[in-house]
Amino acid sequence: MIDDILDRMTLEEQVSLLSGADFWTTVPVERLGVPKIKVTDGPNGARGAGSLVAGVNAACFPVAIALGATWDPALVQRMGAALAGQAKSKGASVLLAPTVNVHRSGLNGRNFECYSEDPVLTAELAVAYIQGVQSQGIAATIKHFAGNESEIERQTMSSDIDERALREIYLPPFEQAVKKAGVMAVMSSYNRLNGTYTSEHSWLLTKVLREEWGFDGIVMSDWFGSHSTAPTVNAGLDLEMPGPTRDRGEKLVAAVRNGEVKAETVREAASRILTLLERVGAFEKAPDLSEQALDLPEDRALIRQLGAEGAVLLKNDGILPLQKAGLGHVAVIGPNAAEVRVMGGGSAQIAAHYKVSPLEGIREALSNANSIHYAAACRNNRLINVFSGEMRVEYFKGRDLAGPAMATETASKGEFFWFELPSSELDPSDFSARMTVSYIPVESGEHVFGMTNAGLARLYVDGKLVVDGYDGWSRGDNYFGTANVEQRQAIHLEAGQRYQMTVEYCSPAASEEGINLTAVRFGVEKPLGEAEMLDAVAKAENADIVLLFVGRDGEWDTEGLDLPDMRLPGRQEELIERVATVNANVIVVLQTGGPIEMPWLGKVRAVLQIWYPGQELGHAVADVLFGDVEPGGRLPQTFPKLLSDNCAMVGDPQVYPGKDGHVRYAEGVFVGYRHHDNSGIEPLFPFGFGLGYTRFSWSKAKASTTQMGAEGVTVTIDVTNIGERTGSELVQLYVRPVGSKIERPEKELRAFAKLRLAPGETGTASLVVRPRDLSYFDEGTKTFRAAAGRYELVAAANAADIRSTVAIELASEWIGETDDRSI
Repeated sequence: MIDDILDRMTLEEQVSLLSGADFWTTVPVERLGVPKIKVTDGPNGARGAGSLVAGVNAACFPVAIALGATWDPALVQRMGAALAGQAKSKGASVLLAPTVNVHRSGLNGRNFECYSEDPVLTAELAVAYIQGVQSQGIAATIKHFAGNESEIERQTMSSDIDERALREIYLPPFEQAVKKAGVMAVMSSYNRLNGTYTSEHSWLLTKVLREEWGFDGIVMSDWFGSHSTAPTVNAGLDLEMPGPTRDRGEKLVAAVRNGEVKAETVREAASRILTLLERVGAFEKAPDLSEQALDLPEDRALIRQLGAEGAVLLKNDGILPLQKAGLGHVAVIGPNAAEVRVMGGGSAQIAAHYKVSPLEGIREALSNANSIHYAAACRNNRLINVFSGEMRVEYFKGRDLAGPAMATETASKGEFFWFELPSSELDPSDFSARMTVSYIPVESGEHVFGMTNAGLARLYVDGKLVVDGYDGWSRGDNYFGTANVEQRQAIHLEAGQRYQMTVEYCSPAASEEGINLTAVRFGVEKPLGEAEMLDAVAKAENADIVLLFVGRDGEWDTEGLDLPDMRLPGRQEELIERVATVNANVIVVLQTGGPIEMPWLGKVRAVLQIWYPGQELGHAVADVLFGDVEPGGRLPQTFPKLLSDNCAMVGDPQVYPGKDGHVRYAEGVFVGYRHHDNSGIEPLFPFGFGLGYTRFSWSKAKASTTQMGAEGVTVTIDVTNIGERTGSELVQLYVRPVGSKIERPEKELRAFAKLRLAPGETGTASLVVRPRDLSYFDEGTKTFRAAAGRYELVAAANAADIRSTVAIELASEWIGETDDRSI
């Protein structure tokens, strides 16, 4: 069928398939019955065609690092299948997920959206996620291929990575997604790889992906990540997104006519697009692109389960789990207690069906709500709190708010990121808008107004200019580096008085690259100062237990910028210190997208890391705190003691954050625990660490044979629950080369199993190691090689807790070709 359609297509029609029609759909060819299909973000929910800050409600699942902490591929596969249902509810045939870039440092703003620092864990979870999604007829899209481990200047930065590090650390998750899961789509990254944009990288997109791994799906650009015509098409980039086209269309037709691109190359790319449509069933039944909010009880239950399974108990001196009976007075304190931080920022954002705060979850869990005393104490948001309340929005032709309004609508939030405008008569590069809303302060005193805008904007209160986003506009990190630094201004407001807030916005002029993001975000908040801190300390002093919720939010852990450090923002560390001084029973609950420094660790009784676990946040954390379920998570990323302990933090700007357009991955393969092992730097919490509410005993590891052969070696470990509660235990299996002449990591994870056992129950972890698992990549011969000799298979609970080892022999050197598809 595909060949027949292609035979009847003109060159222009084939070319039309190689670019999007708009932000979210492909181009149809109606005369030949070729429908258009929709794609949707993202990893933790299906947003649909709405903007990053609005849209039809969707189920909000835990972020990827929380899934990494589950170490549970079966559970992740269930989530993938559920997400496919969510994608269908948004009329989408392609889900733009999962994200599998490796945690190179603790500062990547997008670490929350990636699974782990380790390629094996990342690959196993990615395969499970993809299998779940594609089992329901929805295409998964693995991203960002490749070398996108930082958000700093990501559109232009060259990630300079040697081939050994690529082959051993950064490419394996993509490789296994192709070979094991049959992923249908790959998204190229924004950055350059060793000097060449990945969207133009023929070695990456054709030699490695297609010729070596056998990938037969489509490769699409990240949004606005295509920079040329002939180079991208010749390299193997099938689909330019979003549309309408900037680099293809007539330009590509001309490139074919003048010989820069072969007609057969265009036909092959068009064939892959049509094959994708066939695989998702678009030819059998044209997709219904309408969108609905699908709120299923089974999704709610799964999200709640995932939240608990990903929660990592980092410290517990016996205070957890809390007993509800006789608990006494509970102080619930901190900026993350009542504010609901369920996801990271950027393209992963969705409009959740609902969001349960920790405070709400705790109140539901405890029958005596009167025993709960809450205080925010301080703030930790990067930007002024966005305004929430009904407002009128008027849209005008031109950039000067002149003439009649071309469209009018109401909005409930002071944040606008326009993918589409409400009238076809409005030009994204030549429109203006006015937002009008009333604001009634609850308290008298100083209030801070803030605004950031991609485009130009001014904020007025009762007709007086308060925030000027015109004069002195200076580019910042917001909205993927297209908006200004947030402008702030404080004014005095009286409680109960009605103030009229007006924001006047005009779009930026069209850019030469055709990238024209239009956005504005404004808000107001009353600062929290010493009085609020003292109130929190007083409530803590009078409580029997303090639950202290601290961390970050999606303004810090976000696409578009890296973190400034590994410290808790604002006055949160001070808050922990002061609360711990007046109460000995402090439990810290952390919400971050990665590791933080913990100078206060010795002063609190327990620390629970819950990440951003989705819309059931409050229920999941209450389930763990009160012992209804066990904290099932184990760290998917090493938590260093200090920022300087990260492998990329060596004091060289060329290594991080990059210099002169290049960032050099000088550490090579020594990422995460590999770096800590080889440098002798003790981490705060090792890779794979996590406590539970029960205890386990392990047998010694046993190998099925002491000689490595083509079929591999099976290692078994018996684990018994010797405690009084049901719980889970993680069994890791590392390979340690003995006497290697090549510089290699001290040990490398090669397999794992998570066993869930009732009291007294014994389970067996059966883990297989194959010849390639013993190997390293030899850049000279371009092959994977394992030297003959002795290897140790190391059974461990985490990277620093080795339980037993078993030695095996490889009789003769093993060599594996890069195009071996039997992985």
